[in-house]
Amino acid sequence: MSAMFFYLWQMLHQCWQALQVPMCFISAWGLILLMGWRLTLAVRTGVSVSTRLHQIPCADCQFFTGDYRLKCTVHPDTALSERAIDCRDFEVHPASNY
Repeated sequence: MSAMFFYLWQMLHQCWQALQVPMCFISAWGLILLMGWRLTLAVRTGVSVSTRLHQIPCADCQFFTGDYRLKCTVHPDTALSERAIDCRDFEVHPASNY
């Protein structure tokens, strides 16, 4: 009985050693591909958000004050936010004559 157990244990150990290298290889490359995919998604999301935020027209508006206490004299609650993208009261800041 003990010899049979030892023989089975030895066979399982040899099978495990034969499968260990391919499993580690596949796992390592799977992890690298997963990290690359997540990095790609993060960059894509960042570009999407950045593009959306660059559509905010407040900095070029006549009513934008630049003061952190009152950013906009017409819509202070939506100034510099995504809700300001389609602002109906937006007027281009007149060019300065300096």
